[in-house]
Amino acid sequence: MDVYEAIYRRRDVRRFRPDPVPDTVLRRILEAAHHAGSVGLMQPWNFIIVRRPDVRQAIFRDFEERNRRAASHYEGERRVLYDSLKLQGILDAPLNIAVTCDRGRGGPHVLGRDSVIDTDIHSTCCAVQNLWLAARAEGVGVGWVSIIDPASVGGLLGLPEGVVLVAYLCVGYPTEFEDGPMLERVGWSRRLPLRDLVFEDSWGRPGDDLFREVP
Repeated sequence: MDVYEAIYRRRDVRRFRPDPVPDTVLRRILEAAHHAGSVGLMQPWNFIIVRRPDVRQAIFRDFEERNRRAASHYEGERRVLYDSLKLQGILDAPLNIAVTCDRGRGGPHVLGRDSVIDTDIHSTCCAVQNLWLAARAEGVGVGWVSIIDPASVGGLLGLPEGVVLVAYLCVGYPTEFEDGPMLERVGWSRRLPLRDLVFEDSWGRPGDDLFREVP
């Protein structure tokens, strides 16, 4: 699978088969994540592989509490649709991976970080994307669980001071890779046209030249 195919066929997976991910495959996926670009080569990420049922049960309980709060923002048909969505696979996936960012790695003055201090978080997100695309190329599904409290889950994982949770991922072989994103399929949202999102030289100035038809 080439990089473009992996990008277009990547999905946020919620339903998993129980088959374990072989260690050799998992190492390749994590190596890809570890080869992400990072500002100042700070490499601020760590990867916590979560297998223990009791730890995952505790994180699932945190999800349930946060999900109840999130659901309260919707009413009527939107609430019915929200309640029908499967938004995590914490207990279903054979393993979970917590991706963290050590905000002190590289010391107080990392090359390229003086002006934009959050480049450590940005760099960690690049590692998450590498992990996701490598997993897709291996036929492994990944689901990002965002409906959790990072501080609470960080406590459950024993994160030290200065290390923050960036992504909590469910990882395993999916029951299937869907043709399109779940939220598009159920009518929750849709992909915006790229043309509406590209400006030229300043905000709001359309980049029409880029999309002009070539004779």
